[in-house]
Amino acid sequence: MTALPTTTAPDLLPGAREGGGPQDDADSPPTESPYADSPHDGLPPGGSRRRAPGSGPRRTRLLLAALSAVIAVPLVTAAQQSRHLPFDDRLTVHTTAAPGPPAAQEPVLRTVGPRVEARDPRSGTLRWVHERTGSRPLALAAGPGHAFALWSDGLVTDTERVTGSAVRWHRALPGLANWLASGSGRAAGVLQPLTPGARMLAVVTPQRIATFRADDGDLRWVLPAARGCAFEPGRYVRTAGILLVAQPCPGHTNWAAELMAVDDLGRIVPGRTPLRNDRPNVPPNDPPSGVSN
Repeated sequence: MTALPTTTAPDLLPGAREGGGPQDDADSPPTESPYADSPHDGLPPGGSRRRAPGSGPRRTRLLLAALSAVIAVPLVTAAQQSRHLPFDDRLTVHTTAAPGPPAAQEPVLRTVGPRVEARDPRSGTLRWVHERTGSRPLALAAGPGHAFALWSDGLVTDTERVTGSAVRWHRALPGLANWLASGSGRAAGVLQPLTPGARMLAVVTPQRIATFRADDGDLRWVLPAARGCAFEPGRYVRTAGILLVAQPCPGHTNWAAELMAVDDLGRIVPGRTPLRNDRPNVPPNDPPSGVSN
């Protein structure tokens, strides 16, 4: 895939010089006072300074207002095109989705070098780009309204898929970055959306399977690998809403014991009593402390 150039703010603002502040007209000849040769140190005869025509507080205010307007235009444009967020995120919106059914508005996700690209499924037009300074995307997964990405520094992100307007959450698992860096192709199978609509996202690593609620990134359950065993994210099968992940154990001869079956509620075992995954209902006029509507 060919990466398109990202719209960014100009290197220099109008009226600015590289390596310095605002343009100071250093190459222009200095303005000399009409009284430079006066014996009164630049004051007119009689000792009181006369204002030059068109000078004074009013002219100064007009010049400052005009300069502020000129500088504000590129700043506002840059803010609309590229937004820097925590965790060194940079979201750049190129085009908006055309009117149509929700399914047609969901862009196609791709990794291109150090960034995630979202493109219109019909025209191929670039919608938005997600980049993170010092990291690159290794794997992607998608659901309605969700664009999940696994990054080389071990972070998992969820970006608003249709518009690219925000990164909803970031999550990190212990040891994931080092394991990803220790071999090629290890990102395959790490991101596993669960349930219809990808309402839950499982992150599979050798040490554990951790599952997050897609809406807010809330950690719902963690399943550690059995003692002496390790999950292999790249070896999995999905069937009827169930995820089967390989869990090799040295010395085991029963292959069935080396498979772990999970769904959005956790490990599938007889008689389980799993936790609910739905967000609690919060009255709109009475949010809990620290939460705003």
